[in-house]
Amino acid sequence: MAVLNRLVPPQLRTARVGGWLAVAMLALAVMLHSASAQAIAAPVELQASESRVKAAFVYKFGDYVEWPAQAFDAPDSPLVIGVVGDDTLAQELVRISQGHTIDGRRVAVKRMRHGDPLSGLHIVFIGASEARRAAQAIEAGRTGHALTITDTDDGLRLGSVINFVVVANKVRFDVALPSADASGLKISSRLLAVARTVVEGAP
Repeated sequence: MAVLNRLVPPQLRTARVGGWLAVAMLALAVMLHSASAQAIAAPVELQASESRVKAAFVYKFGDYVEWPAQAFDAPDSPLVIGVVGDDTLAQELVRISQGHTIDGRRVAVKRMRHGDPLSGLHIVFIGASEARRAAQAIEAGRTGHALTITDTDDGLRLGSVINFVVVANKVRFDVALPSADASGLKISSRLLAVARTVVEGAP
């Protein structure tokens, strides 16, 4: 446990962060501390609301992604997360991001409605309820160097960078490197090591 505490930043171990972020942080800490992907074949089971756990992961993904300089207007520009089709997840993201930063940037969360432009977003989460419009949203996100995250069976095929899956009541995720490259994003090897699947060719 002492090792895990060192992996989880002190400011994220405080009570005000909330239990859901702590759960996801602990899951990532356990995964990232493993020596290999084989060591996490049985990942931490998340006994929490699915949307809240996914929100915590969406927030933490930002720590393992490098955006091109042109993705931000200025050195002190915020990192903007847009949420399409999942108000519960958006509300949780607002809560857990308050008072915290990603790579030194404050975090802003936007609830996106149908027809809202996706320009200026750095992370775009597209909920299952918007699966029919996912391809359009993914393409718009790619143009702006956004990390696109989906929650649908064919998310990677449609071009998203990360797609959530639930396996045996555990939240996992798959990563598509070609989609990351197309958006100008660099994904940390530490995150790739704990993904369920890493797609290196066309999904």
